Amino acid sequence: MAVHLTVAIPTYNGENRLPKVLDKLKQQINAEHLNWEVIVIDNNSTDGTAKLINDYQQNWLKDVPLKYYFEPEQGISFARQRAMTEANGELVGFIDDDNPPFANWVSSAYKFGQEHPKAGAFSSRIHGVFETNPPEEIKPITFYLALVDRGSEPLMYEPRKKGLPPGAGLVVRRDVWKKYVPAKLLLIGRTKKSWMPTGEDAEALLYIYKAGWEIWYNPDMEIEHIIPSSRLEKTYLIGLIKFIGLGRFHLRMLMLDWWQRPFAFCVYLINDFRKAVLYFIRYRKVLRKDVAAACEMQRLISTLISPFYLWRMQIANLTKIY
Repeated sequence: MAVHLTVAIPTYNGENRLPKVLDKLKQQINAEHLNWEVIVIDNNSTDGTAKLINDYQQNWLKDVPLKYYFEPEQGISFARQRAMTEANGELVGFIDDDNPPFANWVSSAYKFGQEHPKAGAFSSRIHGVFETNPPEEIKPITFYLALVDRGSEPLMYEPRKKGLPPGAGLVVRRDVWKKYVPAKLLLIGRTKKSWMPTGEDAEALLYIYKAGWEIWYNPDMEIEHIIPSSRLEKTYLIGLIKFIGLGRFHLRMLMLDWWQRPFAFCVYLINDFRKAVLYFIRYRKVLRKDVAAACEMQRLISTLISPFYLWRMQIANLTKIY
């Protein structure tokens, strides 16, 4: 019997976070008619994640397999690629270890996939659950923490106008991903040892979009994003936005044909320099005390230097190979 949906959970040291997600998956409603599975991709954890999954497997749902796989290559993009390799579902839904889903998430994901056959991927509505209330001054930038609420009606993403959704709560067609998304993405995001230019979710989606598939937002698929207080600190936010900006050049170039890229590079460089200078002139007096302004300044600077940073990174990788 065909597997309709695979719920894939990439995790790193998620022993304390995974129970909330797994318990919510055990409580899914209106999914009795579906053949679905859950796979956990342990991305090189050093805690008790493996034992936790083994314990859950002893008392799991009768007709819903719960499988465990260990992926030693650090980085969320590697964990998601491993999930695509191991998944049996026609649809694959990614839920992070801090994203407890609502009770109808599985059924809503499958239903939307059936009703929108041209959708190569579709995303969830993501509600923030904060350990401590975010200060008013940073509320304008909390969307960087993968919070998504685009209303109560489905909408189709246009990357040039509305951007792209995060990977948390994203559902993709397995065959589409495997056909069009490269086995190794350039952007891999944060690893155990360091931060790298991020944007791996958008990079994968751009390959799907450029292949002619639609990207949608489905408000009936709802998940929570549990956000610890440490992610509201200035150091974390600036670091996050820095590496979002550093991946920007690659994402921009993916949107263009090869012959457009040299011209676009010059236009983007001039415009990014202009924006950074004007923003600094306008907000220089408040950058030290205004977290939102400091983050925006960091985004502009990182976007400006993005091509040079990525070129240096690629050269360094080639040097290691040879």
